Amino acid sequence: MDIEAYFERIRYTDSRRKLDLETLTNILQHQIRAIPFENLNIHCGEPMELGLEPIFDQVVRRKRGGWCLQVNHLLYWVLTTMGFETTMLGGYVYSTPDDRYSRNMIHLLLQVTLDGRNYIMDAGFGRSYQIWQPLELISGKDQPQIPCIFHLREEGGIWYLDQIRRDQYIPTKEFIDSDLLEKNTYRKIYSFTLEPRTIEDFETVNTYLQTSPGSVFTSKSFCSLQTQKGVYCLVGLTLTSRRFRYKDNMDLLEFTALNEDEVEEVLKNVFNISLEKKLVPKHGDRFFTV
Repeated sequence: MDIEAYFERIRYTDSRRKLDLETLTNILQHQIRAIPFENLNIHCGEPMELGLEPIFDQVVRRKRGGWCLQVNHLLYWVLTTMGFETTMLGGYVYSTPDDRYSRNMIHLLLQVTLDGRNYIMDAGFGRSYQIWQPLELISGKDQPQIPCIFHLREEGGIWYLDQIRRDQYIPTKEFIDSDLLEKNTYRKIYSFTLEPRTIEDFETVNTYLQTSPGSVFTSKSFCSLQTQKGVYCLVGLTLTSRRFRYKDNMDLLEFTALNEDEVEEVLKNVFNISLEKKLVPKHGDRFFTV
């Protein structure tokens, strides 16, 4: 694997010698704007691989995206190769309908230590929940970013990531009651501990998430990509476009209903993805908001 090929993939040409917060932020922003958060392999009849070499082939060589277990595994390799002190962590994702965090550790995130300070790095949550800058690991401090205000809190050794969202304007009235619409201003995202993990800790859940009928990833096909001003997200046959800070305390959220013949063109033109196998778009009944 060639780290220069990764930098070319994310279109990152800045200095790579300085192991500082600016470099960390630039790499995160380049990755989330070049590499989609997506699970399309599942709906093309292909596996979501966990090994680093298959991930590199999928994401870098074939210019695809992946879910958190893939894109954050790749990011872990990049940062450690560059010399950053990086640790894998495991997260438990919050379910709004169930009002609880997942029982199983289903999310992979990273901790990076710089000059005695710890930061959370996560390029694999996507949609409007995606951080755009590393989050300093400080409990009880609001950390405003362009997507929203992120907030970390620690209770009894468990850390929680929440967000405070803006209002949203939806000009397409027929989508005001869409099940894809996040309706909460204050949103819990996931919990985690600082116990170091290895990629082997995620092998069982990697299989479960792509095979179980109870998984949101088998229920829905999705692809999301951050932009300079917002985020695009395709779920099934519904394309959404969110523009952050459309007005004061207001995001603009637009919905477009596609037919199957339009999906391939949208993937190519919006997400820069060309699939090798036929995608079967799916919008199941599992909770998934954009």
